Amino acid sequence: MAKLGNRGLRVLRTIHLVAAGLWIGGAVALNLMIAGLSTAESDGQLYGFNLACKFLDDAVLIPGAMGCLVTGILISSLTNWGFWKHRWVIVKYVLTIFCILFGTFYLGPTVNDQPEISYREGLMALSNPEYIDNYYSSLKGGAVQILLLLLMFLISVFKPLKGRGRGFVPEHGPKAS
Repeated sequence: MAKLGNRGLRVLRTIHLVAAGLWIGGAVALNLMIAGLSTAESDGQLYGFNLACKFLDDAVLIPGAMGCLVTGILISSLTNWGFWKHRWVIVKYVLTIFCILFGTFYLGPTVNDQPEISYREGLMALSNPEYIDNYYSSLKGGAVQILLLLLMFLISVFKPLKGRGRGFVPEHGPKAS
């Protein structure tokens, strides 16, 4: 397969970084919004708050996550980084897939169900056990997601698991004679 030149790689990495920023920033913003939920004063305020959370998930988090996955695959397939050459790349793929699946099947429903509950019940939703459970699940799961996203970010910056086979391979170690 053809490899990207320097300019193409820079463009692809830029898109990857923008997607990562959307994913991490969206996750932090959503968790802060949920954590900062103060008691709404009207049915409409609560419903609007829940719609805003769902919108942030759908319009920022999901595109950021998918953008990271797609650009990561492209970077691996169109450069010498490859998919299996470096353990840090493998770890990032595993974490990316886990975070996407965790977000889709655990966190997504906790955010997606809230607008319907608050629309149907208004302020009474604040005492609904399902609404409360979704709230706390979003907070706890969101914190886990943010920690994993930050771990992936740190792995990208420091690349602690360079190479494969003989443990850690320093990036700038002494050259073999």
